[in-house]
Amino acid sequence: MRTHYCGEINESHIDQEITVCGWVHRRRDHGGVIFIDLRDREGLLQVVYDPDIPDVFMTAERVRSEFVLRVTGLVRRRPKGTENPNMATGQVEVLGKELEVLNASETPPFQLDDDDVSEEHRLRYRYIDLRRPEMLQRLQLRSRITAELRNFLDEHGFLDIETPMLTRATPEGARDYLVPSRTHDGAFFALPQSPQLFKQLLMVSGMDRYYQVVRCFRDEDLRADRQPEFTQLDIETSFLDEEAIMTMMEEMLRRVFAHVLEVPLHDPFPRLTHAEALNRYGSDKPDLRIPLELVDLGDVMASVEFKVFSGPASDPKGRVAALRLPGGGDLTRKEIDDYTQYVGIYGARGLAYIKVNEVARGREGLQSPILKFLPDEAIRAILERTAAEDGDLIFFGADKANVVNESLGALRVKLGHDRGLVEYGWRPLWVVEFPMFEENEESGRWEALHHPFTAPRTDDPAELESNPGGVLSRAYDMVLNGTEIGGGSVRIHKADIQAAVFRLLGISEEEANDKFGFLLNALKYGCPPHGGIAFGLDRLVMLMSGAQSIRDVMAFPKTQTASCLLTQAPSMVSEAQLRELHIKLRKKPAKEETKA
Repeated sequence: MRTHYCGEINESHIDQEITVCGWVHRRRDHGGVIFIDLRDREGLLQVVYDPDIPDVFMTAERVRSEFVLRVTGLVRRRPKGTENPNMATGQVEVLGKELEVLNASETPPFQLDDDDVSEEHRLRYRYIDLRRPEMLQRLQLRSRITAELRNFLDEHGFLDIETPMLTRATPEGARDYLVPSRTHDGAFFALPQSPQLFKQLLMVSGMDRYYQVVRCFRDEDLRADRQPEFTQLDIETSFLDEEAIMTMMEEMLRRVFAHVLEVPLHDPFPRLTHAEALNRYGSDKPDLRIPLELVDLGDVMASVEFKVFSGPASDPKGRVAALRLPGGGDLTRKEIDDYTQYVGIYGARGLAYIKVNEVARGREGLQSPILKFLPDEAIRAILERTAAEDGDLIFFGADKANVVNESLGALRVKLGHDRGLVEYGWRPLWVVEFPMFEENEESGRWEALHHPFTAPRTDDPAELESNPGGVLSRAYDMVLNGTEIGGGSVRIHKADIQAAVFRLLGISEEEANDKFGFLLNALKYGCPPHGGIAFGLDRLVMLMSGAQSIRDVMAFPKTQTASCLLTQAPSMVSEAQLRELHIKLRKKPAKEETKA
């Protein structure tokens, strides 16, 4: 039906007759000459109709916004002074000879150039929203990124292998989406949270190198970078250690950025241990574009009489840290109070501070309600260790280490954005040497920091079980501009180590065999050393496109309440369907009427 896309037409096509198809982006009637901006996925093209061909001109007069047209005409240069340098096709136009209305359109629910449309309205009419150039460009970018990732892995010998969508429910950190079985009364499938177990089984099978662009499902609370269904690039490989895997993944990401955005990335990526990342940035996914760091003051505050500081400083699970804001002395009391309220979201009970007016004057050059509680030697140590200068502001956190890290880490990021300190560009890094386990303070039980199939940095089950809190894992996360875009590890490939990990996690032998028996059996039959990684494709595209949410880089996302406004899903189903699945809905008890 067409010879070209609209956005492809340029000066090389002058004097050629072409046929294009698309939607009416804009129609203008200028004194007997009708201009139509025709839009398709490649861009806009101006088409001109004059009264010389009456039938065609009459058709052009009745077209409206979003009509679908087929246009045939002659490409010509635009008259001098009418060129549009903001359009790829802005040097040319098409003199329309034929015009066919392929379909009419009602007035759309919103204009495509209206930036004030609510997200709810956009999602309800997503097929209109996706016509907007901004959305179209994001999905085109996503397609290019995915193609580059596939090409790299294909060239490096990875096999694209699909794994099941209907599988067994296994504990992987979030709730499963359950699917009732019609043929097995009372039994359920689960939609996969990840292909983790299947890709490990593929390594046992000798596939050696596997990848998959795969849909995953997690029934969890949502936020900007989470969805109930999301896409990840899943990778697994045998006979490579973590160094080789990380080196290859770096190369892959550098290639994607070079080919898609024409931007070079660091070679090699910097690395931080998990402990160093928390100590310096309060986060295991630090944004290195922000040149602010936490400074540990535990040794300085341990002996002061001020219990707010000395208590956490003397607690093995506590921490006292400072965050220096260059030039922050101009913050008002209200602004400081606002930041105090902000860190309260992360459990901080307050936010002490010192304004540094004149460093040379020592105590006399400082301004703070806490100065009277601090001896001179502590003040000198604070100023020296934070490298404070005149006009700076020093914030303090003192509490359990996780509270201090989360609150000051979040404050660091907020100050960076509020004060214009975020450096331009891309700052990838690896975070490595994660603890193998973390202790649940409520239950007192050990939990896997990543997942229970991550290999520890020991091959001795006895060492693992004797010191679970001190053993590090062979895990690694890739972080980009403060967002984790990929996480992986070398896996456990020996049955005795896997059994020891299950025991530490409180998973009995009976429960392990019930839930993971197929994996444990596979480990007995010559499982090779293997490891892998999974990248959040939606997050990566979000970052590379500059979008604020992964919803804006997905064709048909869900809302914050995990619903689809377009299709009105989830929805009720018929009694007949429920009977086939052996399911009966339990009615909620009626609320008791309030007594007068």
